[in-house]
Parts: sequence; C-alpha cells; structure tokens
Amino acid sequence: MRIALTALLAFAAGVLLMLGMARLTPPNAPAVTAPQAQASASAPAPAASAGTDEDNTASDNWPEQAPSPEQIIYAQPGMVQKALGAIGPRVAGRPNLYVLAFGADGGEDVFRNEAEYAATMFPKRFGPGTHVMVLENNPSTLEQRPLASWSNLEAALDGLAGVMKPDEDILLLYMTTHGDEDHNLLVDMDPLPLDQIGASDLADILHKRPFKWKVVVVNACYSGGFVPELRGPGTLVITAARADRSSFGCGSDSDITYFGHAWLVDALNRTPDFVDAYKQAAGEIAQWEQKGKLTPSEPQMDLGAGIGEQLARWRQHMTPGPAVSFQPAQSPTNAPHTLTPR
Repeated sequence: MRIALTALLAFAAGVLLMLGMARLTPPNAPAVTAPQAQASASAPAPAASAGTDEDNTASDNWPEQAPSPEQIIYAQPGMVQKALGAIGPRVAGRPNLYVLAFGADGGEDVFRNEAEYAATMFPKRFGPGTHVMVLENNPSTLEQRPLASWSNLEAALDGLAGVMKPDEDILLLYMTTHGDEDHNLLVDMDPLPLDQIGASDLADILHKRPFKWKVVVVNACYSGGFVPELRGPGTLVITAARADRSSFGCGSDSDITYFGHAWLVDALNRTPDFVDAYKQAAGEIAQWEQKGKLTPSEPQMDLGAGIGEQLARWRQHMTPGPAVSFQPAQSPTNAPHTLTPR
C-alpha cells in the first residue's frame, strides 16, 4: 500500500534516520569507514572497510538559493517530459537498452554519484542503441534532474514505454539508496513529503507496464528481499545484499558504494554481460568484506526465462567502447579524484 507522507511524517522520517533506520549496521558488526578510491589502474580495492547505512545527514539540507519545495514539486511533470525528450532516437533493427537510474536519498552524494556515473558510462561504453534517463534526489541538482520519486518513476516508465518497443527492447532499472529490514527503499529529499517504495510496490509498478524484458538492479541494504517480488520470466534481478544483510560503502565520506564500485565501475568496464558482471562483482565485494572483517553482504541474482537470450541478442549488435573512469559528481573531501576501472 502506498504510504502517504505529510510534512510531519517527513520530519519524523528524518528523526528515524538519525536513529539508524535505513541501512543499519548490525549491533555486533565492526566499526567501518568509507572506501577510499584510488586513481591508479593497479590500485587496491577500497580500504580496509567501508561505511554502512548508519551515516545520515541532518534532516534539513534544502539549499538556500534553490526554488521553494512547492515550486520544485510543481515543476516535476515538465522536468520529466524534458528528460524523456532528451533521449535519443531508437536504433532500428536491433534490441535497444533503456537505462533508468534512480538515486533516491538526497542526504548523501554517493547515490547521486552512482546515478550520474550510470548516465555517463552506459552510452559511452555500450554505444548506439543505449539510452539513459536519470531521476535523483540531491540538493545540487534540484533544477537539473527530475526527482527520484514514486510519481516520477511511474511517469518515466510510462514515457519510456511510449518510445521503446516493449516486446524487443530491454529496460534496465538501477535503484540506489538505503534499504531497511522490511525491504523498503528510502526515498528522501527533505522536506518534501515523498512516498517510500517497498518490494511489493516496485513489483506492482513494473507489472502494470508492458516491458517484456527487464533488468532490475537494487543497490541497498536488505535488497535481497526484492527478489521474490520481482522475479519472473523475462526479468534479471540483481541485488547488492541478501534479504537479511547490510551492504557497504554509503555515507558522507564515501564516493561510491561497494556494489556500485564493483558492478558499475569495475565489472561492466570489463564485460558487457550483466550476468558475468554480477559474478565478478560478487567475488570482488566478498574479498573487500573479508579484508575489512565485515559480515558478508552476499549479493543476489535471479535470472528469469528468456532474458539471458535477449541480452545476448542485444550484445550481438553492440561493440563495447573503452572503459569509462568514475569521477564523483561532488567529492565529499572537495578534492576530486578519478577511479579507474581495473
């Protein structure tokens, strides 16, 4: 059931976040710090350990020079249509890939970084026939990107369904934010009263639309709980963690999550095969967690009937480009650096 939030509940959500509701570290987990990305191609994996979801910012991070929250909400339909209009024409005669990146927590730059990197990497790496749209919550992009909200997600999917061939093209939905033990994704741009998205909510949103071929990537703690709701024919589901485990790498001191680093930056710059990329990323994350003495997150994957073959058809028409380096949209340390795929 969709959760209707009022401004009062938005404030309450901020308080709950301060208490560690989203991406909590288990009480017996070791203390961790954010990964430090290295510029060298031979650089080691993120440093000894990385922040989990206990790092949260103050509830009020609305920029002084931005339009008012009401003005931002009022502008959303036009911003979504503008973003849809910027998508390039479909390439005929082959499956196209349509990527929708959804960075949902406006309190940490790490989620914006991943959404923005997806917008850069996918078309550069996979070339014509690859189209990207970004929804994100971040104080720095309130006037540039449509919000990552429930309503915008549905509007964006409806718009994409209108420009895609839903029985041939592939939708890749990449969602990155905090997650809780009840398998809800945090959708937050305080003080806007945004609805949260649970596993059954996301499944219902997708089931109502005509996409035959889907890749759904949920990068959040406890995201394995989305697999039972999302699995089905024509669908590849990838999650950053098991249903009962935290994932790592978020927080105000981090540029990118463990999963975003391993799957987006490292693995997809080695292979265009999303399943192989998952396997590489899961192994890499396990090594980082073992080195940091962290409880394994155990990323999950479910491959529905037919989607593997359709992804292979997409790859047949695609020649991968060179690796795309990761540049944080806004470094937490104000010292920009580049993460080169290994």
